[in-house]
Amino acid sequence: MPERQIRLFGDPVLKTVTEPVTVFDGKLKDLVRDLLDTTNMEGRAGVAANQIGSTRRVFGYHVEGQLGYVINPTVVETGGELREIGEGCLSVPGLSFPTPRWERAVVRGVDWDNNPIVVEGEGLMAQMLQHEVDHLDGFVYLDRLSRVHRRTALRAVRESDWF
Repeated sequence: MPERQIRLFGDPVLKTVTEPVTVFDGKLKDLVRDLLDTTNMEGRAGVAANQIGSTRRVFGYHVEGQLGYVINPTVVETGGELREIGEGCLSVPGLSFPTPRWERAVVRGVDWDNNPIVVEGEGLMAQMLQHEVDHLDGFVYLDRLSRVHRRTALRAVRESDWF
């Protein structure tokens, strides 16, 4: 399957709360393969389905050599400290801002055969899990910023050449 084009901030699909997957068929496998192909590139930790224009609740990830996906993910646990971590997003290219994220996260979902899976981690893995589930809930990381950082970020978006 091909790498898919990333939707940019301002595209309404990024503010759409995705729909749980209820049909586990070849089309779902095609979407997962597209997500994995789109994620499995230098500098990419994860891609949510709505970032490639789908409103299904799925994301792919590639963190520390681990390539995978989760269907119908839910963050079921966070832990450690809530810290501001420099974060960027493929849908907001070229920008990075301090974003509050928990140090540890656990996500539950299913695979394409509807078997339960759990993905958990600390550091970058935890950050990615929170970031991608946010996308599927209709949030972009800019929505999580403090008021001061959000104002600066939105100004930077407006001044960018892609917006």
